[in-house]
Amino acid sequence: MRLLIVPLFAAACLWPQQKDEWPQFRGNPRLTGIAASTLPKTLKLLWTYDAGEPVESSAAIADGVVYVGSGAGYLSAVDLATGKARWKYKVSPEGVGESSPAVKNGVVYVGDLAGIFHAVDIKTGKALWTFKTGGDIKSSPAPLDDRVLIGSYDGTLYCLSVKNGAVLWKVTTDNYVHATPAVADGVAYISGCDEIFRGIRVADGTQLFEFPSGAYTAASPALAGSAAYYGTFSNEVLAANLKTRKITWRYENPERHFPFYSSAAVVEGKVVLGGRDKLVYGLNAATGKVLWTFTTKARVDSSPAISGDRVYVGSNDGRLYVLDVKSGAKVWEFEAGSPLSASPAIAQGRLVIGAQDGRVYCFGM
Repeated sequence: MRLLIVPLFAAACLWPQQKDEWPQFRGNPRLTGIAASTLPKTLKLLWTYDAGEPVESSAAIADGVVYVGSGAGYLSAVDLATGKARWKYKVSPEGVGESSPAVKNGVVYVGDLAGIFHAVDIKTGKALWTFKTGGDIKSSPAPLDDRVLIGSYDGTLYCLSVKNGAVLWKVTTDNYVHATPAVADGVAYISGCDEIFRGIRVADGTQLFEFPSGAYTAASPALAGSAAYYGTFSNEVLAANLKTRKITWRYENPERHFPFYSSAAVVEGKVVLGGRDKLVYGLNAATGKVLWTFTTKARVDSSPAISGDRVYVGSNDGRLYVLDVKSGAKVWEFEAGSPLSASPAIAQGRLVIGAQDGRVYCFGM
């Protein structure tokens, strides 16, 4: 294990009271993976929805509706209470990959594998506008008040007007923009496939800083206090100090050398994420020290969601796991029978997750 420790800033983070929704990837603009909703101690399968083809992205949940994209080429709006489709919107035939829908101010946004970014009216399911990028879109949208951010495999982070999709600014990198931008205090942070971590001012696209991560990075950063946490393809988890703009610590499993594709959740001084070594990790946010690990039977690309004192995460072994956030002990599991690379979405007392066989599962009480 390579571990560099210097005094760390506070890892705890406070932000305005979160509405009981899951409106975007990781639940909020800081991408912390923390739910405002409390789930029942014992989960019950309430309904399933057949999306037709693999569901690799996370659902969004807002105002009693689940929004989910699939490889079948549709963005679907599904009633959270019943699992019945309200409408289906046709994207490109290539379908939706890992781009998770995001909802704000009556609009749902999603990118597809043809590189087209869609803004759809949540009431009618009709397109308000589309924007064509030059590559696949696997990044998830980050909607703000009058603009929305989206990354593309053409190497660009775009800032578009929510009114008509006009380009307000763009920042070009040296490789794919796969990660979803995390946003705090008017700054967007992206961990890059070009091995560079960037801070970009949302107002005008000015790059405020950059520093090397030292590795190809597909995971999105989670922000807590003055820290950003993310895993890399060099088999490391990093903590970056956003004030000093330096890496504070690096963690690497001394025995299992596999990439981290899962985006981290951060809660109560803990960083929780999955690894392609089949493990779910709980790390100390201040030092990078391992607090616990939990072993699944396949790689964990799913990004954990946290509600109360429990961690919810899928595995490519086809199971949804519920773990104790303090100890990593398994509390419950559900066997879907198909890989769960998508991440859970939690809102209004329910958990929604899609599987690679096209089924979307809703659990609650």
